[in-house]
Amino acid sequence: MFPRGRAHPNMLCFLPRLIFQKNMNTIQKFLVAQSLGPESLDAEAMLRRFDAEMTRGLEGAADALPMIPSYVTIDRPVPTNKPVAVMDAGGTNLRVATVCFDAAGKPHIEDYVRHPMPGTRSAIEPDAFFETLAGMIEPVAKKADSIGFCFSYPAEITPDRDARLLRWTKQIKAPGVVGMMVGAGLRNRLAARGLDRPVTVLNDTVATLLAGKSAGVARRYGSYVGVILGTGTNTAYVERHARIVKCRGLDPSGSMVINIESGCFPGAPRSPVDDRFEATTIDPGSYSFEKMIAGAYLGGLGGTLLQEAARAGCFTPDVARALLKMSLPSTREFDAFCANPFQAAGPFAAVPFSEDDRRTALTLGTVIYVRAARLAAINIAAAAIRTGAGSDPLHPVGITVDGSTYYRTVSAAFASRVQEQLRALLVPRGIYYELLHVDEAPIIGAAVAGLTQ
Repeated sequence: MFPRGRAHPNMLCFLPRLIFQKNMNTIQKFLVAQSLGPESLDAEAMLRRFDAEMTRGLEGAADALPMIPSYVTIDRPVPTNKPVAVMDAGGTNLRVATVCFDAAGKPHIEDYVRHPMPGTRSAIEPDAFFETLAGMIEPVAKKADSIGFCFSYPAEITPDRDARLLRWTKQIKAPGVVGMMVGAGLRNRLAARGLDRPVTVLNDTVATLLAGKSAGVARRYGSYVGVILGTGTNTAYVERHARIVKCRGLDPSGSMVINIESGCFPGAPRSPVDDRFEATTIDPGSYSFEKMIAGAYLGGLGGTLLQEAARAGCFTPDVARALLKMSLPSTREFDAFCANPFQAAGPFAAVPFSEDDRRTALTLGTVIYVRAARLAAINIAAAAIRTGAGSDPLHPVGITVDGSTYYRTVSAAFASRVQEQLRALLVPRGIYYELLHVDEAPIIGAAVAGLTQ
């Protein structure tokens, strides 16, 4: 383990110090007052809290991390040269395809079609909902013996790898489906069409982990982690049955993928800026960790930080007044501004920045991205450590990362910072790992599930 403080690189090391001598003290004092200085984030303490919360969740504590069992195993080999039908639903669009893995483990996607998710354009009753799903997947189901269904709405996964819908997100208008088993509903409709196919249901984070397993056909990993770092965030990993206390009757020698629902981790140190921004969201108090690192929130969080800095005297008076009148930027707008403060668009276009004001805004914006990268790395490291694997360099932990925030955020070299922090946490522990990127991870993971469960 690191000595206390070693894993806390100075967030302000990137500042052009000669230019900032006059304003440096003001910025530093502001960040310390807002609990956003480098001393406010103890990575080792957070890792210990993550581990404790994961244990409590596996024991069934209601106020801990959910630690949702997927009942999906990674122990079975992925069949090659065998097509599987896949369906991916989790937003306003639904995708279907067939997938086949060749002898080298490379997936081949065919018959790819994108449809609007039933219930996005108008309300739909349960019978019509499942009939529509069956009609969408029927052409590809005819070409395969099984179906993998990536269903990324809040749902309870059952031991037979079905999913009971808990609630809709993304404004889906199908209230009668809530509480129903989505896999059984689809399978029954297909059976009525003469296509009786087993359906394995999983969420996108578990699917991302399994997409890494497809890469493991050619490269043997000791275990797997799946990470979503996009509009939202979540993590999945492989846990031993003996530690999943809340699930009775499991073979203690086995293992399964656990969906952590890490976006609701309660142990990250928060700042007044976090609290002020969260009060503007539609669900304050819910998934607060996600709101510190995910793409749906970074723009609003960054805009809130600039406004608080304006109140604290970090900007010239005219700029401070403009910032306080400014609407909160989207993450795309905030990232674009931090990447190039000379091309201020959206709400930033009306702010009369001077050169020093731009430097101050860039400094503060970068702090948001640096902190988000460190928190993301701690999240990933906690899952990798929990697998108990990676001590053998021949069999590292395969960590598959999916999501636009990780791959498309330009500011502060975000992905590189996540990688840097992950190395600082895992390498001294003797944990070997490999970061993986799999195109179309939800579809590939659903294919693995459909073929192996």
